[in-house]
Amino acid sequence: MSRLAVTRALRATILSRPQLPRTPSFRNRAPPLPFLANYTRRNLSTTARRLKDDDLDERKWSTPLAKQLAEAITATGPVPLASFMRMCLTGDVGGYYTGAIGKSEQNRDQFGAAGDFVTSPEISQVFGELCGLWYVTEWLAQGRPSKGVELIEVGPGRGTLMDDMLRTIQNFPEMAKSIDAVYLVEASPQLRIAQKNLLCGEDAAMSESKVGYHSHCKYGDIPIVWTETIKSIPYDPEKTPFIMAHEFFDALPIHAFQLVEIPPAPSSPSPPGGGESSPIATITTSGPKQHKQPHRKSTSTDGSTPGPTLEWRELLVSPTPPFSTHASLRTPASQNPHLTPPPDFQLTLSPSPTRHSLHLPDLSPRYRAIKTAAASSSQKPLPDGSSARGAGALVEISPDTYLFAADFATRIGGSPAHPKPSPRGAALVLDYGPGDGSVPVNSLRGIRKHHFVSPFAEPGLTDLSADVDFSAIAEAAVNASEGVEVHGPVEQGWLLEGMGGRERVESLVRARLASRPEGEEKERFVRDLKKSWERLVDRGPNGMGRIYKALAIVPENDGRRRPVGFGGDVVM
Repeated sequence: MSRLAVTRALRATILSRPQLPRTPSFRNRAPPLPFLANYTRRNLSTTARRLKDDDLDERKWSTPLAKQLAEAITATGPVPLASFMRMCLTGDVGGYYTGAIGKSEQNRDQFGAAGDFVTSPEISQVFGELCGLWYVTEWLAQGRPSKGVELIEVGPGRGTLMDDMLRTIQNFPEMAKSIDAVYLVEASPQLRIAQKNLLCGEDAAMSESKVGYHSHCKYGDIPIVWTETIKSIPYDPEKTPFIMAHEFFDALPIHAFQLVEIPPAPSSPSPPGGGESSPIATITTSGPKQHKQPHRKSTSTDGSTPGPTLEWRELLVSPTPPFSTHASLRTPASQNPHLTPPPDFQLTLSPSPTRHSLHLPDLSPRYRAIKTAAASSSQKPLPDGSSARGAGALVEISPDTYLFAADFATRIGGSPAHPKPSPRGAALVLDYGPGDGSVPVNSLRGIRKHHFVSPFAEPGLTDLSADVDFSAIAEAAVNASEGVEVHGPVEQGWLLEGMGGRERVESLVRARLASRPEGEEKERFVRDLKKSWERLVDRGPNGMGRIYKALAIVPENDGRRRPVGFGGDVVM
């Protein structure tokens, strides 16, 4: 394709966009420590009730998965929130995405007006078209490779986004010919079939191999490969991976922790050598385990008794008491208690350290800073003479977020384990969460039929999600590979406007108005098109254009080139 042809194809959508403000970027370094938000104490049950076998037999659980979870907790004790989320979303029996039970659930569709939520690609085709154009601009900026391009999408839903992207890329024949394969990382058998039907056709054959499932796309006969994990996609230093993660990170399991005050240990002589004291027990899913802890002096250097210390404790999931009601559990009105039965489970505070609480809050200097700030921010005595030392601060940490972000960065920029001669490729992350660097807190939510509900009600039938920690993604990416830099996050409204989305909508409106015949259907199409676009870019307090953020991982270039939509221009 000639330079003139490319320019003409892009002009209507990209070159006419408004100038955007420069956006944050991280290059080969961890992001700066964020402003520490005020964290509020969560109302928790302080005692995890352990059910007896008789309770399990007599109690009526809301779903088969709820009973299975209760049986597991009875055997092992309260489980981490991440384990609960993983079972609810991807459990083999009754999981929200992967464990449909009975014929009534085999064709259950979580997406769209008839499902539980609507995603941006379902709202307007323009969203997917602009995402496709974003990868076209990266392909142009990276020298227009003639082969070796991989399109990878994690959590592709019904395949709507990839369908719009591939259709758009067909307008750029040179890039379309450079695509070696499309990889879709999907754990749900039902969704794999839906994606195959949309992208390949209902009559298209699907074969199975050690890697996954295979078919051919209706656009240019491009091979499509479905894998259950991203690790099944081979690392190839000669490939150019373009990775899409739309509303994917919000569904990854999280661990939740709360800072608590630990009273000073009673006076006791130090062990010989002043080293370690007696072991302490920590809770694990397989029972208590012993860990040695450093000896804690009971007196300070000046002979005075030290005050309490702060330690992280994990929030665990345990069953609610039998015969609980929404009133007894104090289900907030924001969770629409009239839409679900009382929750089967609740959060409880672990009375002792767990293996996660001992290690995950030390994963990042951002989390360590919260503890340091909490310990030093309130040394002044309160009116009653007590001292508030920051107990109650909460954090949510998703280890899977670090794993996926590191994988994206490694595929693009290489790593010591997977060296790459020159960085190439790009990843675009679109999701919701704080964009100011703060750590998510109190963000776990349940969604049923387009309403917020308790995340602990009807496990397996309720969608679960949590705010995305974009700074954690950036931190993991630049730490995993020296060959990448991160731009953003920016608000979704800025990205879509910057990609020329409004001009694309106006073009579609003009084309429809010029078509025949006249009638109410044409007017309805134009009205719905404009309404859906405004919904995507609405920057009101709760608008999608503000709540949803975009983040880009691109090859390291010392900040000389910013991606389109993140303050950069098209590079020809």
